[in-house]
Amino acid sequence: MRQDLVLLPGLACDARLYAAQTASLADLAAPLVPNLDAASMAEMAEAVLDAAPKRFALAGLSMGGYVAMEIVRRAPSRVTRLALISTTARPDAPEQTAMRRELIELARGDRFGLVMPRLLPKLISAHRRDDAALKRLVIEMADAVGAEAFARQQTAILSRPDSRDDLGRVAVPTAIVCGDADELTPPDRHREMAALVGGATLTVIPGAGHLATLEAPEAVTAALRAWLSA
Repeated sequence: MRQDLVLLPGLACDARLYAAQTASLADLAAPLVPNLDAASMAEMAEAVLDAAPKRFALAGLSMGGYVAMEIVRRAPSRVTRLALISTTARPDAPEQTAMRRELIELARGDRFGLVMPRLLPKLISAHRRDDAALKRLVIEMADAVGAEAFARQQTAILSRPDSRDDLGRVAVPTAIVCGDADELTPPDRHREMAALVGGATLTVIPGAGHLATLEAPEAVTAALRAWLSA
């Protein structure tokens, strides 16, 4: 029987982030990819819970992972499975906070066009930075999200809590997935989360960067298929 599956996108991303997974997992899951547009994790989580089925498998990449952890805090009984991709349970370090504030200023100062050139080298692994199609897709998603929503998303991320204690209470099948070339949330952050969740499976994908669903779609899909089938 197909499961309801909520896929939460990352910062400045939309449903295209999961295009390969929604197509390849159609035999196992009925996917929902909501827009995340609010200035707090609480608002994002409540909007997802309002739109989601009563019970659902939940996956999130980067910012989507932060929202997934907020949802598990608020409504653990509604989540049947949890997948955290290219994310971290830790709050930002001071230098990350400073960069987010700079990007918010650019977005709100009619200089949103300067944001993605700053972010792209962190989002895409070094060996894919000349991939014109991949870069174009990432920029197109950011343009579709827009400057104001981007600023709200960054504001929400800035205020997110430390989720490490909460992960110790997760009691559903959990998959942790990342690329070994992820500069924003490196593998050690994922090993930490996997150690906190009893029975979690950890998949580290060789060569993939932060946007692992786009850079290594088959490997991410395989990890999620195993998770949905467990």
